[in-house]
Amino acid sequence: MNKTNENSHSKVPSVVIAALRGGSGKTIASLGIIRALNRRGMEVGCFKKGPDYIDAAWLALAAKRACYNLDPFLMDEETIKKSFSLRAKTAQFSVIEGNRGLFDGLDLQGSASTARLASLLGTPVILVVDCTKATRTIAAMVLGCMRFDPDVSFLGVILNQVAGPRHEKVVTEAIVSYTGLPVLGHIPRLRKDPLPMRHLGLTPTDEFTGATQALDQLADIAEANMDLGRLIELANKKATEIDPNITKEKLFNCNNKSFSGITIGIIRDAAFQFYYPENIEALRCLGAKTIFLKATTDSSIPSVDGIYIGGGFPETQASQLSKNESFKRALHSLCEKGLPVYAECGGLMYLGQSIHWDKQDFPMAGIIPYKFEMEKRPVGHGYTRIKFLKDSPFFKKGAEIKGHEFHYSRPVPCAKNKRAGNFACRVLRGTGFDGKNEGYVIGNTFSTYTHVHVLGEQSWASSFLEGVSRAKQA
Repeated sequence: MNKTNENSHSKVPSVVIAALRGGSGKTIASLGIIRALNRRGMEVGCFKKGPDYIDAAWLALAAKRACYNLDPFLMDEETIKKSFSLRAKTAQFSVIEGNRGLFDGLDLQGSASTARLASLLGTPVILVVDCTKATRTIAAMVLGCMRFDPDVSFLGVILNQVAGPRHEKVVTEAIVSYTGLPVLGHIPRLRKDPLPMRHLGLTPTDEFTGATQALDQLADIAEANMDLGRLIELANKKATEIDPNITKEKLFNCNNKSFSGITIGIIRDAAFQFYYPENIEALRCLGAKTIFLKATTDSSIPSVDGIYIGGGFPETQASQLSKNESFKRALHSLCEKGLPVYAECGGLMYLGQSIHWDKQDFPMAGIIPYKFEMEKRPVGHGYTRIKFLKDSPFFKKGAEIKGHEFHYSRPVPCAKNKRAGNFACRVLRGTGFDGKNEGYVIGNTFSTYTHVHVLGEQSWASSFLEGVSRAKQA
């Protein structure tokens, strides 16, 4: 199949991979399909519904192109459509992996659900169903989903946890007979999960050396057990409408570039992997230059005007981060001199005094007066809203931003630094530092548990760069 640089049509074949609940096989099915189509020479666009970094990284590796998040809570409807159009128009086929159960949302109406996203885009759903210890009942569940919301279009079903040929035959016949939907294939019961799991779920691709082999194994499963040709054919018949004229400038509202001459250092390594590609694209779209740094291995920090530290797993890399004294000293010195630093979650932990992990204390950069204890259960998990009660390096008093948090760390106040800081924000939704306070500010350093997506907070990139510019001119 020939590759194409851009689809000139206003419709593109695409599917939403959804399920009845989390843990039903959406990720395995999505990765297998994407990798199999990619191996056939197709350009596959990939998307993840909801705030997620780890699944998105796996989807990106499978497709060999960036994965973009679509979130009906964080983003308005027009922004979702624009974002999908911009990425899907350069692909021959697109896959959106849902999250949780198909109709699960934040309210009775399921306003932020996978179903809402599918109906908003007009993209048909492939339902992945876990068939463990069930046969004909599976058809009843599929039929219930079909009748629950008439605005959701269904393309077909993929069976997961299939015990053998007889099991597959009985379930398939029941679904086809009672629902009319085609069964597009199955995933057999596997003796071992090819995807590595650990304390926060799926292991990130950057920390798993066998990621490529695992994806190829999933592609082999898809090729052997799914009718990919029929899947493509049906998706073409229900192709999704897009705007082929959308551009990054229109998406990010950055037609007037105003921050040329600004260089942002982004710490990205095995410890800090959680960055939405749109956030970095928005900084560049506004004219800033970005360079990548490694807190785990770099011995120094080059000349930059500001630093962005995303989330990740500093606890699993705590030993390496702790031993890299020269980088910690360089960052500490720059913060004391007033270099603007924006840190989210894992980045926040790195700015602290220490991380307690695996019964050990690992000294960190020592910039804010908190140490971090790792708990066995999530301390903060879900969508967030924070309001600024005072000015900060990047946001003014009165500003409200929304985002999300997912952390097992608990901040513990410790001896004050010579340069004590303060909290700039109050938590309106979520946990933050302690259920009340968020956004710790010390000098020009701003640290928060809230992850922000620029398409949910359109002013994020410009607010960040304005703060950097002010400090540079001071």
